[in-house]
Amino acid sequence: MRRTGFLAAALLALALTLAPGLAFARAGGGGSMGSRGGMTFSAPPATRTSPGGAAPFERSLTQPSSPSYAPGYQQPAFGGRSPLMSGLFGGLLGAGIGGLLFGGGLFHGISGFGGLLGFLIQIFLIVMVIRFVLRLVFRQPAMAGPGGLFARTGMGGGMGGMMPGGGGGGAVQPITITQADYQAFEQLLQGVQSAWSAQNIAALQAVATPEMVSYFAEQLGEQTSRGVRNVISAVHLDQGDLAEAWAEPGREYATVAMKFSMIDVTVDRAGHVVDGDPNMRTQATEIWTFLRAPGGRWVLSAIQQAR
Repeated sequence: MRRTGFLAAALLALALTLAPGLAFARAGGGGSMGSRGGMTFSAPPATRTSPGGAAPFERSLTQPSSPSYAPGYQQPAFGGRSPLMSGLFGGLLGAGIGGLLFGGGLFHGISGFGGLLGFLIQIFLIVMVIRFVLRLVFRQPAMAGPGGLFARTGMGGGMGGMMPGGGGGGAVQPITITQADYQAFEQLLQGVQSAWSAQNIAALQAVATPEMVSYFAEQLGEQTSRGVRNVISAVHLDQGDLAEAWAEPGREYATVAMKFSMIDVTVDRAGHVVDGDPNMRTQATEIWTFLRAPGGRWVLSAIQQAR
């Protein structure tokens, strides 16, 4: 019984250790990261492929130039502090003031480590509930944008609309996206996943911006540390459409919603599958933003998850 219990505990610990690195193991790790130029802090329009729009960026090197944000987007930190920690310390301060008013002392009612821990947990749950409610109240649906099944029918909506700059101020100019551009986007989808699977940083540098390559390199380093490798194969673009396309000084951007399927497995150093099914296709919907210099070739600039 002891040996069985020990084995079960060991397996559970191993699963918990590997879970964060194996879940959503494709390129980008199922997160939202990168930059969209002056539109980084503006939500891309919803499309038929991604009717709920895109999730806000979790990681970006672009810094907001104004305190205003598009609906559904949140500033990562306020005044350099975590909003959650601000809420916790605010709760503690409120409890202390209440204790002083009622003559019980600054920490009246919080006796010992257990009492303090329980109080912190209560404050944490209250803060999380309040944040959840505020997100529901202030969330607004994105406006539907041009779109089509560009990979299969060639209908991609030729031009993005006139859009206010999300971080640079002023309006950005729409640009025309051609069938050749859509083909380039599909090739980049496959190229990025192929380079990711091969853990080939040089190949990633040829298809993505330095910012995106830095995120990929960090994720690949975590895989190497865990002794595993994520392998994506048989990538197939099932549906895709244009959300918006625009020009900024010296750069052009195109944000495209893509639904694609693939074989997604994670193997250990011996090549044994530790996550995923090599005989089953999985599907993902992501919003990719591509960047190019005028007349140049497209590279990946950002990945956002569909809501």
